Amino acid sequence: MRIINLSETVNFMRLRMVTTIFSFVLLAGTIGSLAINGLNWGLDFTGGTLIEVGYEEPANLSNIRKQLNAADFGDAVVQNFGSSEAVLIRIAPRDGVKSVEVGNQVVQALRTGDTAVEMRRIEFVGPNVGEELTEQGGLAMLVALICILLYVAMRFEWRFALGSVAALAHDVLLTLGLFSILQIEFDLTVLAAVLAVIGYSLNDTIVVCDRIRENFRKIRKGEPIEIVNISLTQTLNRTLVTSLTTIIVLVALFYKGGALIHGFATALLFGVIIGTYSSIYIASSVALALGISKEDLMPPQVEKEGADMDPHP
Repeated sequence: MRIINLSETVNFMRLRMVTTIFSFVLLAGTIGSLAINGLNWGLDFTGGTLIEVGYEEPANLSNIRKQLNAADFGDAVVQNFGSSEAVLIRIAPRDGVKSVEVGNQVVQALRTGDTAVEMRRIEFVGPNVGEELTEQGGLAMLVALICILLYVAMRFEWRFALGSVAALAHDVLLTLGLFSILQIEFDLTVLAAVLAVIGYSLNDTIVVCDRIRENFRKIRKGEPIEIVNISLTQTLNRTLVTSLTTIIVLVALFYKGGALIHGFATALLFGVIIGTYSSIYIASSVALALGISKEDLMPPQVEKEGADMDPHP
């Protein structure tokens, strides 16, 4: 076994109180924003009509809103979509009115100011489907967290399990908080990104937990905090390489992937960064706070058959 040089070890845990307070502040802001602002649910969840129109010149969103308000579409959400010439309009369901009719009425209202408006696509999602997607999406995240808790508890130790789930819940809540604060549209692609963040963060956390367990068994002398610092230092290169290569791809998707996957790339980009942070500080800090020790991680001794028999009858 290689001798561990403590002078080369990064003392991550000296900042655990600071990072704990920092995380609590972020979580408080997230919960406050979710309670006040909520999420900007996409049509996948709320139901309604989505209309994409195109202009020959950069569109004036203020004038478009005024035109729609005059045509009794004051609840419409208007935003650019990919370019300044493309406009996306979201309208809540209208009782007794088909989505095609809503689309035609919207285009007619817009053509009163510019006859060159082009209808590009129209989509409709029923409110019942949206409600079912909301319920199933939340259930998927809950089941994922429960399964992870059980797996890590059986594979490692229950203190690591609670630390891992705390880190995952931390990552999911902060990602939702980002979308709530910035009011970025939350649709099915973003939900898929949140589930991917859970998988990425879990993989990183499992690597750290495995190295901590291994070092608890190898290093005979050393306080738990020292062993955790040694383990985090040993996995630092792997963590940085994995995170940076993932971030490079996500940055490319964010800037060049187009509006359809902008939310997806945003959620994953933020999730990878916050997931790396939580793997180092949240999971390890929770395990230390719960009193993880060498005795908890030592493999059980198995008595050999006949070991208790007297060799000299």
